[in-house]
Amino acid sequence: MSLKVEVEQKVLSANDRLAAALRERWQERGVFCLNLISSPGSGKTTLLERTMERLAGRVRAAVLVGDLQTENDARRLSQYGFPVRQIVTGGTCHLEARMIEQHLPAVDRPDLELLIIENVGNLVCPSSYDLGEDAKVVLLSTVEGDDKPLKYPGIFRRARAAVFTKVDLLGLTDFDIERAEEHARTINPEILTFRLSNRTGEGLDRWVAWLEGEIARKRAAR
Repeated sequence: MSLKVEVEQKVLSANDRLAAALRERWQERGVFCLNLISSPGSGKTTLLERTMERLAGRVRAAVLVGDLQTENDARRLSQYGFPVRQIVTGGTCHLEARMIEQHLPAVDRPDLELLIIENVGNLVCPSSYDLGEDAKVVLLSTVEGDDKPLKYPGIFRRARAAVFTKVDLLGLTDFDIERAEEHARTINPEILTFRLSNRTGEGLDRWVAWLEGEIARKRAAR
């Protein structure tokens, strides 16, 4: 057991060093980097589609998409005119900083303002790996359990924001969004919360306004 812990610590230490270098690069260039994390099926890719639609022509963005096997998500996102690169992990349940560094040249550009990383669908492993991002954002849909913040406190503790998706389905399940938000704030009192429906558009304007505000602040801090 001690050998396993030692190996894991070395892996995370190497990851953190590379993530710190990536973060310094973003700081120097004024790029805001976002790491989206959720269970499979919460609506990460659909949220990215709706976000890209609204940012087209307004923000110079790029997307790195993590998945175990397919390139389906990259194909969906490429239609919005932003550079997109699929990172196929081949079974690894999370993205690592070395993967970001390896695939970054495919989407990077001198005038980049926003880099969005869509992590592999998983609430556990991705929370432990720093990718050099400015903010982790965790998604939770209303067809999941409203106690997930308590079951997966690591990601809610590390996240800057929690996005509650599929709010158009509230009332069709037992999901209590007020209770879910309360649980999230119990874990992280500073966490921002958004209520969104990718289908109806509810809440998307506030989400995009937050993104644009963070982009502007990052560029001003160069």
